Amino acid sequence: MVFLHGRGADENDLIDLAAELPRSFAYASIRGSLALPEGGFRWFEDRGVGRPIGKSLDAAVANVRAFVDGPDARRYERTYLFGFSAGMMTAGALVLDDPQRFAGAILLSGALALDSGNATPGRLTGVPIFLAHGTSDTMIPADLVANTQRYLRERSGAALRAATYPRDHSIARREIDDIATWLAER
Repeated sequence: MVFLHGRGADENDLIDLAAELPRSFAYASIRGSLALPEGGFRWFEDRGVGRPIGKSLDAAVANVRAFVDGPDARRYERTYLFGFSAGMMTAGALVLDDPQRFAGAILLSGALALDSGNATPGRLTGVPIFLAHGTSDTMIPADLVANTQRYLRERSGAALRAATYPRDHSIARREIDDIATWLAER
């Protein structure tokens, strides 16, 4: 499992969740490569919240792929991605780029870059995806969230588990439990 943090965080942001998830997985958390002046890191440059610059998102995908496919990639053939907010967009871009490379993805509180050219009908056929969003989360523009949910539910072909939780731009306790159950089933 590779954790991808949100904008303004770092590799320490999500790794504590590993203690709440199945022990049968190995966990890693990596840091976005672009430092922010106010502190923290991001994965890509953007034109506004949830609107990445394509070349920058492509570079983020390449950086994460280099980590995942490092010197002994065969050891990690069943890699899951866990992305929150901008980390969700990066994780989603990775899965859309190479759906068969990943065992599945946990996509929380964000959106997919549907204009990437990879979000084609059936692109994620059979890929296990856990998608969640908070009912009072307004961080990512609502149209991007709705379009992402519609694509994943209606056109992607993913083996989708979608849920909403009574929360803002965060991760709820019940959500962690549901993710742990979902992972244990795999």
